[in-house]
Amino acid sequence: MGRHFEKVKHYLMELNLHIVSEDEEKELVVVSDENLGIKNMVIDCEEPILIFEQIIMEVPITQGDLFKRLLQMNRHLVHGAFVLDDQAKYILFRDTLELENLDKNELDGSIRALTLALIENSSELIRFNNMEV
Repeated sequence: MGRHFEKVKHYLMELNLHIVSEDEEKELVVVSDENLGIKNMVIDCEEPILIFEQIIMEVPITQGDLFKRLLQMNRHLVHGAFVLDDQAKYILFRDTLELENLDKNELDGSIRALTLALIENSSELIRFNNMEV
């Protein structure tokens, strides 16, 4: 188990995030904190970066201007971006940080960026989520 993985887990515990599960071999954890709007966020140590991924919603069959709006929303995000998974089935929030110089404030900032992104864009995301899936 790598030193970065242990450091990340330690920071997550200090930030009072609930570790739902972990895979030491793959060096990833899944965390939740409903107060922050986080549910099963995957945090993965992939040398040399730390990857955060949170599923936001399924891609609706009728997308309208969804993808255009996501790109426009990305412009205003503090950290991270709204992205599609490889199969274009889910919209995710994704962020990356460098592991080598990672500190707790930086980790916390990325996690709170997701919360802020959801707060600022919730009404539009809900509208798109209610489209036919």
